[in-house]
Amino acid sequence: MVQNILILGAGSAGLLAAITLKKKLPQLTVRIVRSSEMGVIGVGEGTTPALPRHLFTYLGMSPGPFYARAEPTWKLGIRFLWGPREHFDYTFSHQLDAQWSNLPRPNGFYAHDEFRWGDVGAALMTVGKAFPRNPQGGGPDMSVGFGFHIENKKLVETLEGMAVELGVTFIEGKVSGTERGTDGLTALQLEDGQRLEAELFVDCSGFRSELLGRALGEPFVSYDRALFCDRAVIGGWDRSNEPILPYTTAETMDAGWAWQIEHEHHINRGYVYSSQAISDDEAAAEFLRKNPKAPSSPRVVKFRSGRYQRVWVDNVVAIGNSAGFVELLEATALMVVTLQCEHLITMLEHTTLKPTPTVRALYNKMTCDSFDDTRDFLALHYKLNTRLDNEFWRHCRADTDMGALRPLLDFYAENGPTGLARYTLPSQQNRFGIEGYLVMLVGNRAPYKARHIPTPAEQLTWTRNRATYMAQALDGLTVAESLRIIRSPQWNWNS
Repeated sequence: MVQNILILGAGSAGLLAAITLKKKLPQLTVRIVRSSEMGVIGVGEGTTPALPRHLFTYLGMSPGPFYARAEPTWKLGIRFLWGPREHFDYTFSHQLDAQWSNLPRPNGFYAHDEFRWGDVGAALMTVGKAFPRNPQGGGPDMSVGFGFHIENKKLVETLEGMAVELGVTFIEGKVSGTERGTDGLTALQLEDGQRLEAELFVDCSGFRSELLGRALGEPFVSYDRALFCDRAVIGGWDRSNEPILPYTTAETMDAGWAWQIEHEHHINRGYVYSSQAISDDEAAAEFLRKNPKAPSSPRVVKFRSGRYQRVWVDNVVAIGNSAGFVELLEATALMVVTLQCEHLITMLEHTTLKPTPTVRALYNKMTCDSFDDTRDFLALHYKLNTRLDNEFWRHCRADTDMGALRPLLDFYAENGPTGLARYTLPSQQNRFGIEGYLVMLVGNRAPYKARHIPTPAEQLTWTRNRATYMAQALDGLTVAESLRIIRSPQWNWNS
């Protein structure tokens, strides 16, 4: 029976795992081993709605203390400077996997030429607003789907405080060795002589994958046939008079793409690129040309996209980057972490803390499917991007392995942006839903045969519907205005 859990690593993955385990299964003893030498990537985080949902709905945490400590801003989606359009917006709500009652076809058929303001989130992004106004008090209406922009240091400090409040124990030390038994690990040995036993070990050691990859030798499955980028140049600057945008920007670059993440007092920028297409110095030079406010010597981070063949082996379960990593394009890292944490709780609850081999196998399938779905979704971004005609992007369009998404592409080429395409997805538990794929296909103007030519009446209805969202957005609140309101003594999180 699992009674004592030992987590290796105190980054965001380790802390989220500890908080989730202790909150949902308070009878467990949960300890974290941390070492300053283990390190974290340490860049500004963008998230999907999975993180606020996990914290405030699944765990029932109060949002007030979290906002006060972590000081996140809000992210309504991603603005893509990508493909043939000037830009298109991918929101956390439904623009295309929808059909308005006063139109005969799904929304995607009307968006080929004019893909803007298709829902309230997209309208808010267009005018730089974060939320509609709450009709009761005029404050931000947070029923709109959102993720966070959050600085990694502040997130880790906030999660650490939450873990301490829940009774998680922290142990300082560096692992010097492991002890093996017939059913997995029996103990970790630290350099200072401590010997730490547990029934379940959670590897959150990041790219090092100290337990799963190094101690157990689990094979690694590379995603290099679908995702070619393997490095990032990172730099940012303190905000001056730039508005705080309510979205992440993803901009096409010569050998990859650049992100922009909007913090309250800081702008975080990074360039994800392929070291086979461009050198580190060339990438840094391109980055600095486009971002003159960035530091003159930006930091280079190396990574590999892929996952381990299994992520729960015997009594070791890896969560976060120690289990797998899929590059940053859709900010999915913490989404996968929260899914792993929730699935782990489910497995432990359903087996009364006595996980069986078949339960571990199910956990592995669910987690590996999540990683593979993310790989395929990001591969689609590269496959469809026609913005630049150079060697790297021609290589992406010609050679990106679409694998399990080939049925979706074939279906779309014949039938267009219909929600029926959801049944071609390799996993029906796919976290992006058909909405994400349709946004990429329509946003990049991927061709299809069954084009619908709207009648003048339909076109007028399409325009009027979108204008309703735009009017609502124009009356909305900016990020800065929303921050001032939620920090005022009068603000009620339950309103």
